[in-house]
Amino acid sequence: MSLFVVKHEHSPETCPAMDPQTAPMLLSEISEENAGKYGIKIHGEAVVNGEHTFYLIVDAPDEKSVNDFMSLFAQAGSVDIYPSSSCELVVDRGFC
Repeated sequence: MSLFVVKHEHSPETCPAMDPQTAPMLLSEISEENAGKYGIKIHGEAVVNGEHTFYLIVDAPDEKSVNDFMSLFAQAGSVDIYPSSSCELVVDRGFC
């Protein structure tokens, strides 16, 4: 498994939280159960208040799995996937 940070952004006009049908569907998409279908474990998620920016920290088999998992979010805005490392691993190897 590899660690990834995922960033999703959308405009205020396309904010899925405003749509009473889309919002529950998106919550279902980022559930542990659904993530498991892609071999993904979610470590954390957060939305930056007022910024229409959503972050996930996940373990996944590969970047393609994360991309597939985030496909619904890509319909509402951008999805950026960053291969990442824990702070402990960065310190152990001596570079970021």
